[in-house]
Amino acid sequence: MSRTLSTSVIAPRTARWLAVAAVVTSMAVLGGCANRSASSSVYSYDQAQREQIVRNGTVTSVRPITIEEDKSSGVGMIAGGALGGVAGNAIGGGTGRAIATVGGAILGALAGNAVENRANRASGLEITVRLDNGETRVVAQEADTPFSVGQRVQVISGAGPTRVAPY
Repeated sequence: MSRTLSTSVIAPRTARWLAVAAVVTSMAVLGGCANRSASSSVYSYDQAQREQIVRNGTVTSVRPITIEEDKSSGVGMIAGGALGGVAGNAIGGGTGRAIATVGGAILGALAGNAVENRANRASGLEITVRLDNGETRVVAQEADTPFSVGQRVQVISGAGPTRVAPY
């Protein structure tokens, strides 16, 4: 007795694009988990449980700023390029498909890089503090805590970044 199995086989080219898309998506997810923070309320494990110096002072000015990453990780560009290439590959046939794949990859890479750059920005404050000893310090940090001129604050430093915190 002969047994016939009906199986659907994914074309090698499609399987390759699916594998690339899965790897790129995984990289994008992992890259998104690597968010850094400039908040006065966020400490890394290395900064926790370390003695710090606290100086008291008064806020003399507060200015809104934008905090952004120095460099792009490239995850957005890679993910966008791969997804754009997959989308372009689905268009047309023959030479037109090859052109659409390359064009989709280029446009996707540009769009992915732009999205990553926007995601790596945060609203911040540049806080100028006149310390009780007469010195002046300026600290830039995320705008997650409101500050106003004349407010009494603590300037905390010594185990990583310097932070301004309200009393």
